[in-house]
Formats: sequence, structure tokens, C-alpha cells
Amino acid sequence: MNDSTETDLELPDEQPDAKSAPLDRATAGPLDESEANAVRPYVDLGGVKIVPRPDLQLRLEVEEGSKRVVAVGLDYAGSTLQVQPFAAPRGAGLWHEIRAQIVEQIQKQGGSTRITEGPFGPEVLAQIPVTTGPQTGTNRLARFVGVDGPRWFLRGVIAGEGAVDADAAAKIEDLFRSIVVVRGNTPMPPRDLIPLHMPAASGAATEMPTL
Repeated sequence: MNDSTETDLELPDEQPDAKSAPLDRATAGPLDESEANAVRPYVDLGGVKIVPRPDLQLRLEVEEGSKRVVAVGLDYAGSTLQVQPFAAPRGAGLWHEIRAQIVEQIQKQGGSTRITEGPFGPEVLAQIPVTTGPQTGTNRLARFVGVDGPRWFLRGVIAGEGAVDADAAAKIEDLFRSIVVVRGNTPMPPRDLIPLHMPAASGAATEMPTL
């Protein structure tokens, strides 16, 4: 997994509200809409824009009651990537707090977690118990990654080959890097999901497996 180093401890100099992002985020992604190439073609999903590429399949997770799109799923190169954009304070990050909550939730489910240092900074490597379907009783391996941008936070969940194979990981990480977040100017409380919607003239599936 991109030669990540595993550890059970947080970085000693990390501040709880510090932004967590690659040093080259503003040029290499994930990008803010203001940083993206305006003439590049994108699939517009509201809170995020996706660069189309061969063999990339898009899935949308829709909340049953409200019919609201709550996550974007991308199937690519033997891996799956689930992304969600959230509103965030201008000068503070959310990944430290959200990462701790992910660890707590997975451990309550009977899973196990490790903190690793990946290409986007600290991430959660998790073994999640499978409770439905033919693989019930086994564990699913997933990587939870997060990037704090300007007034937004982008969370990603990587599963499949990208969680276990270095070459596949590099491909799905490049896909995560290519995402553009559209925060907009509407005031939003921190941690609120930035609205997502179906792309225009979409034939995309609306079903997405829950990680």
C-alpha cells in the first residue's frame, strides 16, 4: 500500500484542529474548484467533480427516505473508492477528529484498526467484519483517507485491490487526487455534507455497497 508505515500512535506534533493534507495538494489534488483547470472536462456531481477516464464506473449512494445522494462510489482498476465532501472551517481541519471517530466506530463493530502514514497523511487501515452476504464471518480490508482543503474536507474509503496491492493503490490514489471539490459560497455548519446530485443525462447506477 504505497509503502505505508504502520503505527498505533498518532504523530506526536499533530494538533487536534490542524489541517491534514499533502504538501502539494493545491497543485496535485484533491483540488478546490478555484484551483482546477476550468476547461478540463468533468462529470459534475455537485459537491465534487470527477475526471472521466476509461474503465471508470460511477455509482451513487442514495438515502432511502429523502432520496438524497449521500456518497459517490467509483470502481476503477480492481478497487473501489467511496468519497464524501464536507463543509469545514476556513482555518481548521476535521481529519484528526473524524479519524478518531472512525476508529471508535469500527472497534465497536468488532473490527480492528491501525493508523498508517500514507500518501495523503495519516490514514486508517481497518479490518471490518462482514455481516451480510456469502462472505459473512470474514473481514473486509479498507483504507480510510482524508484531506483537509480550503473550507472543505474530503473523505475517501478505499477497498479491493487498492487496499492490499501497491500498484493498484497507486492507481486509486491518483483517482482520489484528481477529484475537484466544489464548496460553493452558501454558509454551512462544519461537518455538513456538501450537496451532491446526479450528473446531467446520467445513466449512473444509484446502488453502492456499504463499507
